[in-house]
Amino acid sequence: MINIIYEDNHLLVVEKPINIPVQEDSSKDLDFLTLLKDFIKKRDNKPGNVFLGLIHRLDRPVGGIMVFAKTSKCASRLSEQVRNRTFKKTYFAIVEGKVEEKATLVDKLLKDTKNNIVRVDKNGKDSILDYELIDYKDNLSLVKINLKTGRSHQIRVQFSSRGHALYGDQKYNSNSKVGEQIALFANSITFNHPITKEELTFELDLPNRKPWNKFKV
Repeated sequence: MINIIYEDNHLLVVEKPINIPVQEDSSKDLDFLTLLKDFIKKRDNKPGNVFLGLIHRLDRPVGGIMVFAKTSKCASRLSEQVRNRTFKKTYFAIVEGKVEEKATLVDKLLKDTKNNIVRVDKNGKDSILDYELIDYKDNLSLVKINLKTGRSHQIRVQFSSRGHALYGDQKYNSNSKVGEQIALFANSITFNHPITKEELTFELDLPNRKPWNKFKV
């Protein structure tokens, strides 16, 4: 069942499920982009291929809100908003330990494409996020994150490099247990509609599962 949050002739705003790649990768598992195209093709009885422009990404284990463009013109205009940073993304994460009340994290991140690992490196790309502490329980901090740059694995690496790895992160948290789900969720997006220019904001409630249900937002 696909959770469609908003749709018009230009946009599709949906919730990406956890543990599904946004687009085809080396695993060849069913990806979200293909799933959405197939869904629209069947629902609307379209005879040809369905266009759906990928504007931004979420890591495979991460769920949350995403927007796709239904025309190439809209894809171009939304991608421009991503480049000039008027496209805003908010995440919630649960990290180990007690973090500061508020902070801005600035690093240079470098991706090892061969091993799909990201690390802090002076030769990397500028990576910036702001966060605030929402709640703290059982040595876990619930944080709200405003992402300024959209680097691969950015949130996961910036927190883990400071000793506050994300709960359940199988790649960057050595304390995570097999079967635990990463506690990172794309909660909201804000952007200008590519045709009407109206500022739009869409939000999702946090998941009702462990460890999210420790906290009330």
